Amino acid sequence: MYKALTIAGSDSGGGAGIQADLKTFAALQVYGTSVITSVTAQNTCGVLGTYDLPADFVALQMDAVLKDIGTDAAKTGMLANADIVRVVARKIKEYGVKKLVVDPVMVSKSGHALLAPEACEVVVKELMPLALVVTPNAEEAAALTGRPIKEERDMEEAARQIRDWGVPFVIVKGGHLPGEEVIDILFDGRKIYRFAGPRINTNNTHGTGCTFAAAVTAFLARGLEVPDAARQAKEYLGRALAAGRPVGRGYGTVHHLAGYYTWGD
Repeated sequence: MYKALTIAGSDSGGGAGIQADLKTFAALQVYGTSVITSVTAQNTCGVLGTYDLPADFVALQMDAVLKDIGTDAAKTGMLANADIVRVVARKIKEYGVKKLVVDPVMVSKSGHALLAPEACEVVVKELMPLALVVTPNAEEAAALTGRPIKEERDMEEAARQIRDWGVPFVIVKGGHLPGEEVIDILFDGRKIYRFAGPRINTNNTHGTGCTFAAAVTAFLARGLEVPDAARQAKEYLGRALAAGRPVGRGYGTVHHLAGYYTWGD
């Protein structure tokens, strides 16, 4: 049995965060476990509020899962504050988790801050060096590196800079950039991989970043190498986006289980 762990925030609307990750793991035939860092009150229109769990309780959840069930790969999403980032990094080292995907979640789809400003430096210095893969979108990569990202060349430069921080593989996602194609860039220190896919004209985009990172994690748990995991994750997300539906009045969600059933009207 393949196993994957998500360490992230809970989305009460069901489209992103822990909920999206567990749906993705299930869709890709991986047993999912979870550590909740923050409880959010949100829906398709936005985030009404957040309640961060104490860092020591986040640590206790990690102990509970990793001492008993273990994991083949893990991902982080919303980590909320510096104390949580530090305890997650400490536990990742303590349990020797090697296949770690860090999705540097900073802002929600609706613009609500999901990571305290002072925590960004802790993510870069203490968590990213433990990661196998980091998966920022163009906006997150720009915020992390301090350089504007307007085109593919900028994505490549950002990926090179982030890799210099000790990350073996950096994926910069280009969904926020204009164009008929969506280009994602993977840099491994030697080679630039370019993953292109058609832009899907939809408003049902809630949870895309979480879903992609969770898919990468699931494929790593199943034993794929990083470039193949990234390629298959992009293909999976494309199918989920194409099958998305408006479940509320705002940004609808992708359909994580599109391969198993079709939503009715």
